[in-house]
Amino acid sequence: LEITNVDPIENKLLFERFLNASRKGQHDDNRRSWPDIDIDFPSGDQREKVIQYVFNKYGNRGAAMTANVITYRSRSAFREMSKVLGLPISVADRFSKESSGFRYFPEDRKGLPPEEKKEKAAADFEERMASLLPPSHPALPALQKLYGGVLGLPRHLGQHSGGIIICSKGLDAIVPIEPATMENRTVVQWDKDDCQDLGIVKIDLLGLGILAAMQDSIEICKKRGTNIDLAHLDLGDKAVYDMLEAADTIGTFQVESRAQMATLPILKPKNFYDIAVEVAIIRPGPIVGDLLHPYLRRRMEKESNPNFKPDCIHELCEPILERTLGVPLFQEQMLGMAMAVAKFSGTEADELRRALAFNRNDDRMEKVLIKLKERMTENNVAKDVQEKIIHATGTFALYGFPESHAISFAHLAFSSCWLKVHQPAAFYTGLINNQPMGFYSVNTLLQDAKHRGIRVLPVCCVQGDGVTEVVDDRTIRLGLNRLKNVGKATIARILQERGVREFDSLEDFLQRVKPGEKERRALARGGALNGLPKVLHRRQAMWQAELPLHDDLFHAEVSEFPEMIPAMTLAERLSSDYAVQGASSGPHPMKVWRESVANKKLQRAKDLHILPGGIPVVVGGMAICRQRPGTAKGHCFISLEDETGIANLFVPRETFHRFRQIIVTEPFLLAKGRLQRSRGGDQPTVFVTDIAPLEGTDPSQAAASHDFH
Repeated sequence: LEITNVDPIENKLLFERFLNASRKGQHDDNRRSWPDIDIDFPSGDQREKVIQYVFNKYGNRGAAMTANVITYRSRSAFREMSKVLGLPISVADRFSKESSGFRYFPEDRKGLPPEEKKEKAAADFEERMASLLPPSHPALPALQKLYGGVLGLPRHLGQHSGGIIICSKGLDAIVPIEPATMENRTVVQWDKDDCQDLGIVKIDLLGLGILAAMQDSIEICKKRGTNIDLAHLDLGDKAVYDMLEAADTIGTFQVESRAQMATLPILKPKNFYDIAVEVAIIRPGPIVGDLLHPYLRRRMEKESNPNFKPDCIHELCEPILERTLGVPLFQEQMLGMAMAVAKFSGTEADELRRALAFNRNDDRMEKVLIKLKERMTENNVAKDVQEKIIHATGTFALYGFPESHAISFAHLAFSSCWLKVHQPAAFYTGLINNQPMGFYSVNTLLQDAKHRGIRVLPVCCVQGDGVTEVVDDRTIRLGLNRLKNVGKATIARILQERGVREFDSLEDFLQRVKPGEKERRALARGGALNGLPKVLHRRQAMWQAELPLHDDLFHAEVSEFPEMIPAMTLAERLSSDYAVQGASSGPHPMKVWRESVANKKLQRAKDLHILPGGIPVVVGGMAICRQRPGTAKGHCFISLEDETGIANLFVPRETFHRFRQIIVTEPFLLAKGRLQRSRGGDQPTVFVTDIAPLEGTDPSQAAASHDFH
């Protein structure tokens, strides 16, 4: 089909995962079940062009977007029910802030008896309400009852981000359709699973930010005389694997999270398939199924003993599990094991895959597992082996990753790492121009670029472009679009007028560009006007930008005042940068803080790499990422950034509850704890025992953090 560079034969992918006899007539009435086709496009205009093409070709009755059933989750349930009872909006806002993403939702746990679900939901509700309403509040009993009653119920129909169905005949004859928000488009009133069960062709046309970023990076390189073909990169490039082993992966695809960066130095990728394993292993399935650590232990054992032979559960599973050292990591491996030890056909294995789907039906799952166990018994598979296979299979219901997807993603991961190693200026520019995406803010990307020797120039209306651009191999300049409240039309006028002739003063700039009031202030406060003639500094520009654009009675009297206005301090410039741009080309706020306070006892992030494990440490920095995934049993992970890098914190569940308000709301944190080092890895983690706001820091100098996405 030429829609992917992945060679299924070379990579030994299971054909039945894509196509099998069941596709011909899986249903009782012999309706077809089509293969899953997911196609990723660069997010933005290109994906939109493809969707437009589909609708133009098939019409709005031959193609339609699939629906998404939006249900009441914790925040929406509380907000709607508190409105019903007339509670102040501020209560709902506080509830959202304290619970939004900073916890896993017990009410969503699957597989629990209904009564136990209710008990856990009630206990969770009481815990969160303790700081919001007094226990004696008259609305509390009704609120708790209504809140628990609507959780999980349908709220409204949304539109799937990329699911589209295609039909050779009129869709309105077989499925209810309605006009979409966008003109000349339709959306069906069923979700993608309903459409698939009916045998309608469904394709996911998805937008992937990293594709757009890499496409922009490649175009930048081409304009600068370097042609890059990602399909023909050297997949054995040692520099790429060295960077992966060092976990220097901020900004790359699929290997940039805290968990990935902690795993990379242990796994030590040496070849392309290792990257596919790395992409797949940090998933809920392998983690909850306790497959992550066994794989890493075997990996380290094989590294120390080349003759190491892993236990592959059963001799029939050896060809299937050999590449992953006897640990099942991929959906295809589960299907292959079922076909090998239970003699499942391709059709039966595909039914197992469908039962393992993320939004699975528990009854359907149980039936398939019973069938799997019965067939293994018929084939004289030992009880202990059966239990291992059943356990591993059950964990994949929590989103085990398809090997085909992992290999496709591994190509993108390798390509993004290659660009970061060999074309860093273009790499960071592509990322910045395609935000938001990934784990890290633009500010963290800029700090990472500086650590790699890239010089970052500030926004400038005299020399800068509308978007961030590469100045030379080691220099980038932030674009005018980084400034909040400055519209595209104004940026276009700046570039157009500058092309006619240079601006000879700030007044000339304002007369010709005619920015609005908010735009003038943003340009001045963000330092974009500093390059204009006679403009000495930002505060002068801010003063002059407020003056009327025509001569009046007082014009002569105030014209001399700006020269008397003192320039901003470094701290004030940083605050202005973060307020107007959300990032700064200047030094990290922690560097300024460290130089201005007497307390020098805080370890820097880079110091943690050379300190021995087990010692007490104190670290401080800007919180750039907070995570509390459902697989972590209530523990919290925080990334603190300073001028030298990132320190990873592990906050136990009890400690998180003690300091929850501080962790959730404070942009700069001070953490005390003990330094931990994982076996075989050099990524240090601080086991936190105490946490507090970092005194002396300015909250206005904090970048947006990536919290619990």
